[in-house]
Amino acid sequence: MRKTITGPLFGCIVCIMGLTLNSCKKQDDFLDTKPNQTLKTPTTLADLQGLLQNEDIFNSQPDPGLGEIASDDFLIQDPIFPTLSATDRNSYIWAKDVFDATTTQSSDWNSPYQMVYYANVVLDALPGITTSVGEKPSYDQVRASALFYRAWAFYGLLQTFALPYDKAQAGSQPGIPMRLTSDLNNHPGRSSIADCYTKVIADLKESLPALPVTPVYKTAPSQSAVNALLARIHLGMGDYAAALTYANACLSQFSTLTDYNTLNKPTTTAINNNYLSEDIYHSNMVGHIVYSVRRDSYIGPDLYNSYAVNDLRKTKFFTILDGLPQYPRFVGSYDFKGLKYDGLAVDEMYLIKAECQARAGDGAGAMASLNTLLTARWKTGTFIPYTASGVDDALRQVLKERQKELLLRGLRWTDLRRLNFESRFAVTMQKTVSGVSYTLTPNDPKYAFPIPDIEVQLGGLTQNPR
Repeated sequence: MRKTITGPLFGCIVCIMGLTLNSCKKQDDFLDTKPNQTLKTPTTLADLQGLLQNEDIFNSQPDPGLGEIASDDFLIQDPIFPTLSATDRNSYIWAKDVFDATTTQSSDWNSPYQMVYYANVVLDALPGITTSVGEKPSYDQVRASALFYRAWAFYGLLQTFALPYDKAQAGSQPGIPMRLTSDLNNHPGRSSIADCYTKVIADLKESLPALPVTPVYKTAPSQSAVNALLARIHLGMGDYAAALTYANACLSQFSTLTDYNTLNKPTTTAINNNYLSEDIYHSNMVGHIVYSVRRDSYIGPDLYNSYAVNDLRKTKFFTILDGLPQYPRFVGSYDFKGLKYDGLAVDEMYLIKAECQARAGDGAGAMASLNTLLTARWKTGTFIPYTASGVDDALRQVLKERQKELLLRGLRWTDLRRLNFESRFAVTMQKTVSGVSYTLTPNDPKYAFPIPDIEVQLGGLTQNPR
């Protein structure tokens, strides 16, 4: 874990944070706050490095969680539903209007854009920083880190506030505003989905050479994190050849899997208040109370019962609270503080590799990759390698294990979005609350959340149809 920043640099950071202080209290006007030009700005490379070490901005709950709420990862008990926030209730049942009239902010929109702002502050300041020849590698790494963080934030926003990537329509469908400057007076409109993805991928590729190969800190970018994110992005785009290339690149640099037999109880996948060994890049979703452990959200019986007796995920991922076995609660976050982890880890890379191998016709390779992962999840000496009757069977097994392994990791929403383009994997989601049934059909426009009204009004943005 990176250390808390103190000393002379703290003054610079306080000044930058002063520009965003209102976002903590009233986040809807963050993007429209005009900075006080008399405030001190970062003037040295060390200042900029310090800004990028702010884990509260870049790692602690900056990522949208609305898609997780809307997915089929968990259910909510009827008595608890009315006690949830309007945003959580509306997201869960795919209501047309997600943010009610009294909502003045959305962390799912503002937190990633605050991350973008910090990254842009660094990128805008760098050309004016004087460095020695010996500082060139550090300069390049700071720039690469800012590009990574910005790309990370943009991608999360695209999964929430834009429709899923469809190559045939991506050039004409609206994506998100691509803020590429720290000038808060600049109000870009929504770029096309195609242009958004092109920019995100280009920035990640540009960042790759200047970063360390493996993570120095789990909360900092690395080459393995860039390759992992590129693998995730290309999987979501349906570019399976590229996804396989980047998953392999990541695994060639960082392939440590955590043996679940070594994890302590109570049922948690974190040990000794530290990061798991297989964690590549650590980040968490916005802290919606609906998916917290102590609330009455639970894992559906079909999914819970799909874990075998000797599959350690059944005891490491879940707990039974209040003597109610019919309502297993998920506690398996890779975040030792109990926040909902959605970062990059080695298990996801093996699953991407396995899926892409199956889609390329390599069923045997797919099962080998899947078995490499599952061996680290089973009680020692009990795992019997999975086999497949053919390529299609291999793909179906991989997709099922993907849902089980990556439960509540912020990935299911994107998986539903991309798999809906294939009729054999398309899912019609149904939820029942107090006897009322709600349905979300494949490729419904509601797979893109509405942009907060305040942003539509102030930024002149086109609203998503619902």
